[in-house]
Amino acid sequence: MKWTGVDLRHYSKQVELELQQIEQKSIRDYIQESENIASLHNQITACDAVLERMEQMLGAFQSDLSSISSEIRTLQEQSGAMNIRLRNRQAVRGKLGELVDGLVVPSALVTAILEAPVTEPRFLEQLQELDAKAAAVREQEARGTAACADVRGVLDRLRVKAVTKIREFILQKIYSFRKPMTNYQIPQTALLKYRFFYQFLLGNERATAKEMRDEYVETLSKIYVSYYRSYLGRLMKVQYEEVAEKDDLMGVEDTAKKGFFSKPSLRSRNTIFTLGTRGSVISPTELEAPILVPHTAQRGDQRYPFEALFRSQHYALLDNSCREYLFICEFFVVSGPAAHDLFHAVMGRTLTMTLKHLESYLADCYDAIAVFLCIHIVLRFRNIAAKRDVPALDRYWEQVLALLWPRFELILEMNVQSVRSTDPQRLGGLDTRPHYITRRYAEFSSALVSINQTIPNERTMQLLGQLQVEVENFVLRVAAEFSSRKEQLVFLINNYDMMLGVLMERAADDSKEVESFQQLLNARTQEFIEELLSPPFGGLVAFVKEAESLIERGQAERLRGEEARVTQLIRGFGSSWKSSVESLSQDVMRSFTNFRNGTSIIQGALTQLIQLYHRFHRVLSQPQLRALPARAELINIHHLMVELKKHKPNF
Repeated sequence: MKWTGVDLRHYSKQVELELQQIEQKSIRDYIQESENIASLHNQITACDAVLERMEQMLGAFQSDLSSISSEIRTLQEQSGAMNIRLRNRQAVRGKLGELVDGLVVPSALVTAILEAPVTEPRFLEQLQELDAKAAAVREQEARGTAACADVRGVLDRLRVKAVTKIREFILQKIYSFRKPMTNYQIPQTALLKYRFFYQFLLGNERATAKEMRDEYVETLSKIYVSYYRSYLGRLMKVQYEEVAEKDDLMGVEDTAKKGFFSKPSLRSRNTIFTLGTRGSVISPTELEAPILVPHTAQRGDQRYPFEALFRSQHYALLDNSCREYLFICEFFVVSGPAAHDLFHAVMGRTLTMTLKHLESYLADCYDAIAVFLCIHIVLRFRNIAAKRDVPALDRYWEQVLALLWPRFELILEMNVQSVRSTDPQRLGGLDTRPHYITRRYAEFSSALVSINQTIPNERTMQLLGQLQVEVENFVLRVAAEFSSRKEQLVFLINNYDMMLGVLMERAADDSKEVESFQQLLNARTQEFIEELLSPPFGGLVAFVKEAESLIERGQAERLRGEEARVTQLIRGFGSSWKSSVESLSQDVMRSFTNFRNGTSIIQGALTQLIQLYHRFHRVLSQPQLRALPARAELINIHHLMVELKKHKPNF
């Protein structure tokens, strides 16, 4: 096989020949370098020997390093064990140090407990140290520590000595309460300064601690009872001599007579229904004012209402009770029910005596305002006790309110019944001026409403609502005794106006009573104005109503037959309206005791008269009456208004 232009056989031989030539050349080169190759071989052999020695040396180093690592691990284990032993020894040393320190009784402690007065600071410091050591010894004895036996005797003797000295000191302070005219705060403050003494007794001699507590309770209980019994007795001697009795009720007539042997009544029954300045007793400044001093009041011939005495008595009780409760909690280390029980052990007899005194007084008390003020005093004192975080009086306040509320409701119901059963025919001569019973009601209701606004009570408002209904019925019964409707209305308006004025002056303007009497006054005033205008202007009123009715029904043609009547009305009004208005004004001003009310009624009457005459003008403007000759005699509305203003009374 041949390629184009090339002989492969020839080409193959040529390549083979070239390879042989190259091989021969390579052999010659190798022979020439044989010495160098032999030298290289020798060098390699020498290097192998050196490397073999190095390998042997490194093997030896590796063996040495293995033994060193083992030694290091051994040293580390030994070091860890030594550290553990060191920590254990330090812990034991600390515990032993604490134990020894807790058991060793230093000479300073012994000297202070045996020789120092209990009032010296170092006695208190060493007593605390003794208490700590006694606690430590008890703890170690429980663990079975034998060393405690070495110090137990010393600590016991020191404890007995300390208990003896503390007992004498506390008893001395307790007995100091018994001295006349003692200020109780001074020994209590001294006891609080050394309150750790009782804590020491409580932890080391419970029998003595109980003895001290029982002695304190017994002493203070008797002192408080004696003090409050004496104070109450002297306090009641400065009460007003004239007090409300069972016959001093709202519906009782001023002319009512009592039996020959009965006590004289109040000079004026109205005083027991009036608040006056009595309400100041619940003001913030008066509520927590200093208590009354009876002998000072007697020397100055001063007298007070019951609520002022009640406030003074209970403010003293509140102040002492709060101080006593806080002292008990702090000194005797009690709280919760335990503090409550201990407080009542001290103050229980006093509180019971106070409740019995109040119950006895209320059994013959008929002054509703005084009782209601006492209720609000209690409510405020209860809030003060809560702010001072003294819950121990909560039950007492509830017991006081349980006495006051039923009595207040009973007195109020008695007044309601007295008004309900009042016979107007037994009241003697009647006139249209405000009745004294309604004035009593107005004063009484405004007093209770103004007091109740401070701390609202729905039950009070319900009882006042019942009283209001009976008073309204009473006013209507009395009004029915008058023969003419005009006198009846004058009486009703005068009474409603008086009651409304008193209520608005002393109670809130938006109270239910004010709203109710305002509606009644407006209704009766409107009726009176119509009654007032009827005699002089009744014909005009009747015609205007009839004409407006005909016009509304579309029967205005029937007005043509009323020309003579209309002419008479026009001329009659024109000739007599001035004298009628003058007479009307004088009649109103004579009838009403309140000048402002009379003026308001006159203004209302004149306004209604102008409106009536204006309506009359509109009727005469109808086509059926427009040609009436008498229309020329009509008075101009603006002229009429100007003239009527001249009759407006001046303030």
